[in-house]
Amino acid sequence: MSQSAFDNAMSQLDKAAKVMNLDKNIHEILKSPDRVLIVSVPVKMDNGEVKVFTGYRSQYNNAMGPYKGGIRYHPNVSLDEVKALSFWMMIKCATVNIPMGGGKGGIIVYPKDLSHGELERMSRGYIQKIYREIGSDKDVPAPDMYTTPQIMGWMRDEFEKLIGRKDPGVITGKAIADGGSEGRETATAQGGVYVVRELAKKMGLKPNLTTVAVQGMGNVGGFMAKILAADGYRIVAISDSKGGVYNEAGLDMAKVEEIKKAGGMLGCYCLGNVCKLEEMPKDGPCRHVSNEQLLELPVDILVPSALENQITETNANNIKAKYIIEMANGPTTPEADEILKSRGVIVVPDVLANAGGVTVSCFEWEQNVKGEKWTEAQVFAKLEPMMVQSFNEVWETKEKYNVPMRTAAFVKAIKRVAAKMKI
Repeated sequence: MSQSAFDNAMSQLDKAAKVMNLDKNIHEILKSPDRVLIVSVPVKMDNGEVKVFTGYRSQYNNAMGPYKGGIRYHPNVSLDEVKALSFWMMIKCATVNIPMGGGKGGIIVYPKDLSHGELERMSRGYIQKIYREIGSDKDVPAPDMYTTPQIMGWMRDEFEKLIGRKDPGVITGKAIADGGSEGRETATAQGGVYVVRELAKKMGLKPNLTTVAVQGMGNVGGFMAKILAADGYRIVAISDSKGGVYNEAGLDMAKVEEIKKAGGMLGCYCLGNVCKLEEMPKDGPCRHVSNEQLLELPVDILVPSALENQITETNANNIKAKYIIEMANGPTTPEADEILKSRGVIVVPDVLANAGGVTVSCFEWEQNVKGEKWTEAQVFAKLEPMMVQSFNEVWETKEKYNVPMRTAAFVKAIKRVAAKMKI
């Protein structure tokens, strides 16, 4: 991409500000995070040497409530990235109207290079450097790329040692035993399904006549395909990191899961067993597709739920889907957005479509702060009306201003944030 992630975020802000005629002082304030922490985290490695890792925490805006956002461990973590992600978290939380602001953090590291002990010492060391700036009433981190419920448990434990009291709501995404929320594992996918159902109502789609391709079979894509299939939608393609399978007659999701569990590749689905991809039949209704080919299949709904920047100006004209439900963060570049808009493709943006995850993280925080424990049924009974209402509010904003849904979501979110800002 030509622009940095933060430049992209700011161009989205500018676009929404223009549509809604945003107060110029508020616009100016929203161009920068409230605070950015850059910390050095020294870690004693197993060989006795000390290695220093660089960590970040961007606290973008807390007008709606405590900063909220994940911590990622990745070699490509940068200041630009965490600033952009913290801005988008502010937008996402405000889009679904939860009492949280935007934050994001990360450490420049490839965690698989560390031993279990080194990973724990680094995670605790990061908290030692930022603990004065976090807490259930200030900033609530969560897991992200390459961070886990166990890492969140270490962080919470370290934080509580440092402040000398319990504060279970300081971190979300914890294991259930440590105060995590029921339903969190499937929350992002479940929220996305609520959004698909609302879109189907608006567009008059009948599930059994609606074809769906899902890119990515991780926690989000896998669950989403399973729930949509149970709803009667025809899942015709799904992929993992190695590629995928396409059958225009529809896939048997139980069979797909069976192959994945057996360690097979999805391309072998057609033969019903684990096989080599070169043995795939070259014709017939069922065939292997690459992740790139999956995006361009003739389907009604495309669900990118893997990586960012999948739909770009290079392939946007080849997208045949009428509707795109963004379950990954940032799967569509701004250039591609313009092309899709000109072609009349409806994109339900990530800040709405995948917000079920952060909403249930907010529920975890609420349960921890109030000392409550909700069942999965209670969690989803609270999640559904919030996702339905948010979808309809964004849709109404889209109609009012005649803009794509992404801009509509930003307008709706920024209005909420601006109303709470004191300037």
